[in-house]
Amino acid sequence: MRRRTQRALASSLALVACGATLTACFEEPSPHEAVRGFLVGWQTGDYESAARRTDGDPAKVARAIEDVGVHLDAASFRFRIMGLRHTGGASEADFKAEVDLGENNPLWEYDGKLPLHLVDGHWKVRWSPSVLHPQLKEGQRLAVSPTTEGRKPINDRNERALQTDEVLHVATVTPSKLDDPAKLVQQLSEVTGFPQDRLLRQVLSSPPNDPVSLVTFGRGRYSQIESKLRALAPQGLRIERVTQPVAPASPVQIVGRVSAVTAETVQQLGGPQRAGDSVGQGGLQQYYQDMLTGSTGTRVITVDLKTNEQVAELHKAQGRVNSSVSTTLDTGVQAAADAAVSVGAQPAALVAVHAPTSEILAVGTKGMNQAKDALAGKFPAGTAFSMVAVDSLVKAGIDAKQKLPCPTERSVGGAQFQQVGAAGGAPTLQSNFANACVTALASLARRVDAKALSDSAAAFGIGATWQLPLKSFPGAMPKVNSDAAKAKVIAGQNVEVSPLSMALVAGAAASGTWKPPVLVTKPTAPPPGAAATPAPVPASEPIQLDAKSLETIKSFMRAGVTRGTAQAAEVQGGQRVHGIAAPALGTRGNNRTKFAWFIGWRGDLAVAVLLQGGEPGDAAAVAGRFFQNAKAPS
Repeated sequence: MRRRTQRALASSLALVACGATLTACFEEPSPHEAVRGFLVGWQTGDYESAARRTDGDPAKVARAIEDVGVHLDAASFRFRIMGLRHTGGASEADFKAEVDLGENNPLWEYDGKLPLHLVDGHWKVRWSPSVLHPQLKEGQRLAVSPTTEGRKPINDRNERALQTDEVLHVATVTPSKLDDPAKLVQQLSEVTGFPQDRLLRQVLSSPPNDPVSLVTFGRGRYSQIESKLRALAPQGLRIERVTQPVAPASPVQIVGRVSAVTAETVQQLGGPQRAGDSVGQGGLQQYYQDMLTGSTGTRVITVDLKTNEQVAELHKAQGRVNSSVSTTLDTGVQAAADAAVSVGAQPAALVAVHAPTSEILAVGTKGMNQAKDALAGKFPAGTAFSMVAVDSLVKAGIDAKQKLPCPTERSVGGAQFQQVGAAGGAPTLQSNFANACVTALASLARRVDAKALSDSAAAFGIGATWQLPLKSFPGAMPKVNSDAAKAKVIAGQNVEVSPLSMALVAGAAASGTWKPPVLVTKPTAPPPGAAATPAPVPASEPIQLDAKSLETIKSFMRAGVTRGTAQAAEVQGGQRVHGIAAPALGTRGNNRTKFAWFIGWRGDLAVAVLLQGGEPGDAAAVAGRFFQNAKAPS
């Protein structure tokens, strides 16, 4: 929508420069006073002044000049005199016109001529419509015909649209069939809240026989005002039902919703949006708004006043072409994620990635936000983080079969740790890992140095940088300088992560290399003017994991499923499931909250599950349902 206040200011500034230019074109009295007076009056909206510089009827000429701006829906005019030829009692001036048609179109420039002659000793512009544009003739008017394409879709990795059809209601008029456009637009403005002058200019500038879409309504808004809109039918308002693929498929909060432009968003958005356009609300739809909608193209035409038909095309400006967005999301994997989190009473989040590429395949939630929680949430890592700590423990030379008791309580450097339930099986490092024994794992803090823990966290992407179109959290680990702090890191008590960052941890263990996440494959860079773009940062490079540590981690993760807390994630037949299920304690809102994690993989499907409340076994059960139904992309 045009920002007329700003453009009016721009026009007034242009006038100062233009006025100086027009004056400087001549050095002695000549027809230039008539030329200058006419063009300055036209440019500044002083149509009566401009009309007095012609030999025509002042009232009719003033109205004709004003109508040019109305019929073009022009934001401003600027003129430059290019030359003046004078022969006896006749003269002719050449001028260049620049017309701002708005809608993000480039300026329309054309060359015009002003014929002049002497009338009672005064130079006057010889009036005819061709003074306004060389191809405009008697019995004709100008009109603007906008060209737009429908909103392009956001697609999954197989180029299937992540939107479904939704019925919209469009308030439409045909200008030539309106007896009183101003009255109808006034009443429509009162019903909808759209600016009256904007709607009227849209009607008056359109080709008379072309349908004009003024306002589009979603189902909810339309149901509220349907009776008032239908009451305007006798005055020429029609309500048309159109079906557009704008209802988001899962994951809804990642894809984002689409709504019709409202009276409020018309003022907020500016740019290419018109009253009948759609606007993305949240998610990828908002981020890629300009790319999905493109911008309105414009055709300037002349119209026969008797037939209301087009006579000639004077100008055509191609709008910015819109294009679709391709994502890494997989519709089948998403369905499995949605089904997995739907069972149970606890709020849940599940993020699945393709382990070899770190492409995000699915984001499923129940009672949590897919974007704010699953991608960007900051949650305590809990004992699930011990998978990362094992990397540094193995490098420190600790044997997986080392005897390691799992007491109910332990103090390390003054930090207190409590274990609910004892580790099963023989009291070794592997069994304590598989059963998420926090007291046993924390006791190893003295055996590993702080830098090793930090290096392991970095190798698994904790605190890494990447560029996604939506906000996300890569995890954070504090600097540690004591045995107590190291013990808390091993236990995940002072480490914050998101379900996304933990899914990437699992993917790194499955593939042997950590890679930054990918959500969108086309476009490959943020589009110009992308909404709420995160600050651009260079993405972290892929990190190859230590082969020896990786072998131990994989054996530990398999033990977690075969004889540890993650047994509910097991799937019979096919590829083996690796994983760990562990508790975490943190804050949600202002309340101390218990969480449960599962992180692991099956084949190329890596996943993180977070439950608010519940037990580690419950989180593992969610993963099990997911693995049972999900198939990794080939």
